[in-house]
Amino acid sequence: MPILDKATQDEYAHLKKEIERHSHLYYVSDKPEISDTKFDKLFDRLLAIEKDHPDLITSDSPSQRVGATPSKKFAPFRHRAAMLSLQKVTTIQEFIEFDRRVREGLESKTEIEYFTEPKLDGLAVELIYEDGLFVAGGTRGDGTSGEDITPNLRTIKNIPLRLSEETSTRFPLLEVRGEVIMRKSAFEKLNRKQTEAGLPPLANPRNGAAGSLRQLDPKITASRPLAFYAYGISETEYEDLPSQRETMQFLLKERFLVNESAATATGTDEVRLRFEVLEKLRTSLDFEIDGMVVKVDRFRSQEILGQVSHAPRWAVAWKFTAELAETTLIGLEFSVGRTGAITPVALLKPVRVSGVTVSNASLHNEDELTRLDIRIGDTVVIRRAGDVIPEVMEVIVDKRPDRAKRVKYPEVCPSCREAISRTEGEAAYRCFNAACPAQLEGKLYHFASQGGFDIEGFGDKIAQQIIARELVQDPSDIFCLTKDQLLTMDLMADKRAQNLLDAIDRAKKVELPKLIYSFGIIGVGESVAKLLADNFGDFDTLYSASLHTLEEIQGIGPTIAANIVQFFSLAGNKRMIENLKKSGVTFSPYKSKSSGGKLEGKTFVITGTLSQPRNHFKKLIENNGGHVAGSVSKATSFLLAGSDAGSKLDNAKKLGIPILDEDSLNSLL
Repeated sequence: MPILDKATQDEYAHLKKEIERHSHLYYVSDKPEISDTKFDKLFDRLLAIEKDHPDLITSDSPSQRVGATPSKKFAPFRHRAAMLSLQKVTTIQEFIEFDRRVREGLESKTEIEYFTEPKLDGLAVELIYEDGLFVAGGTRGDGTSGEDITPNLRTIKNIPLRLSEETSTRFPLLEVRGEVIMRKSAFEKLNRKQTEAGLPPLANPRNGAAGSLRQLDPKITASRPLAFYAYGISETEYEDLPSQRETMQFLLKERFLVNESAATATGTDEVRLRFEVLEKLRTSLDFEIDGMVVKVDRFRSQEILGQVSHAPRWAVAWKFTAELAETTLIGLEFSVGRTGAITPVALLKPVRVSGVTVSNASLHNEDELTRLDIRIGDTVVIRRAGDVIPEVMEVIVDKRPDRAKRVKYPEVCPSCREAISRTEGEAAYRCFNAACPAQLEGKLYHFASQGGFDIEGFGDKIAQQIIARELVQDPSDIFCLTKDQLLTMDLMADKRAQNLLDAIDRAKKVELPKLIYSFGIIGVGESVAKLLADNFGDFDTLYSASLHTLEEIQGIGPTIAANIVQFFSLAGNKRMIENLKKSGVTFSPYKSKSSGGKLEGKTFVITGTLSQPRNHFKKLIENNGGHVAGSVSKATSFLLAGSDAGSKLDNAKKLGIPILDEDSLNSLL
């Protein structure tokens, strides 16, 4: 290995900066200064130095964009602050109503300044920078936890791998959020290459972007023409970044790509004008959009408004009017989803809508069938809801043929022929049979997922193959699989089969919350599963609980309670539970890590700079029975405030909420 001298070190440092500068000019500014050939020479020289001196390579080297070693599966990516979804509006009247709620919440008699930007149709992600260095990134997922796709994000050319020295000092931890998209022109070019290579074309730019980012081999991602558009940061308590507008200017300065159509607008009239202009420009843009995002610009105002459920009160997605088309209903079938929901699907004479050929559409549920009075042979109006899911909007009765055939909703599951039922308060009929073949693939994958039994190596392809070979009737049969059966599967060698069997055996020692979650009971996610485990303590007590007992638990409503009782009453589910016990799955008593704690029933909000990361205090509070929320409201019990606390502190004082420092919290404990 050649000796590393100072001249080579200096040359290497200069090359890194130059390559990143020219990449920014090419991929972000669209103003290249040098030819592709000259750029390649710079890159080749960088690679040559790194080959001779591999110790020089760091994560911010341009060479690391080409893709790392393929992973076997994505690790979970936890968001420090939840990535909220947006409520939508579709008319000016709905937006005026949103504006009214905002002004009332802020007690404002003046017009509100909003920040508007196109709603890009891609995949939302979060990038984490520590001391200015890009260290991790993940998908939005359910808003709390997504998938860690750091190696794939590193391959996207317009994502800065290192921020400026000034920003590194100002923001030791910075979480940047945005959308990864595939531009229309890039999508068309990629599809031409796919066709020429004899490969199937991608469905649309959004699917192309999402599919490219979720490749287990980052080299495939690196070969795809992806772009990242920043739309904000997770933390909004920085004094020198008081608004969305100033934050976007900061991100632009830090070499992030920011949508050029983003701008502020004051009051409903200006926002409406911006929406109308954007809708007219829509088809001429080089990226897919399905509406406009409207946010209250000032972060302090956002804090005051807070959030409801998983959506902020200070922002909405104003969706474009969907394109409509007429066609003929040629048939009707009923599909069964993973959760057992029976959904009527309209089979249509193919028709083009928003550039896509549509041959079937959702009819949602029995109520919708009744409302439409739809019949086979009818002429129907369809639209692509949100430009994604086709749905039937209306029937043109005047065009109904004499022999149009009425449609009857089934009384039994189309797949397993078990009786279906409709829970009071729900629109959908469901099949609750755990052994239903139509639900089995999704149920197997859910059963083995990280929130359930967490069986490493058990993915959707394994689920598909064991179903195709008729090796399972319900999820409990996973624990009866043999090596000989596994070895019949595609790409399954002896070592891989043994590793999977070992993972299945380890999974038998499962905690009660994960066991409950694994069943896939409607409405019982991870938090509800833990709530049930905390309250009942062992499985048999939950298994035999009455509807009344379940309804008395705070956080369990009548619908979820009814779903739980019905699930455990079905013969197929009883068989599954008995099989789990016979297979050696532990049904051990569960001791809550938080029940009965000194903070039980109390809701906390955390703000400011503390002696430990916020997650430390969040776990401390939750382990003692408390709950941590993201924003201050009348339901907040205490505000834990460190130094440099922002608007949350002001809002808590205004509402008369007790303020704690770290010593006060320790006293409570």
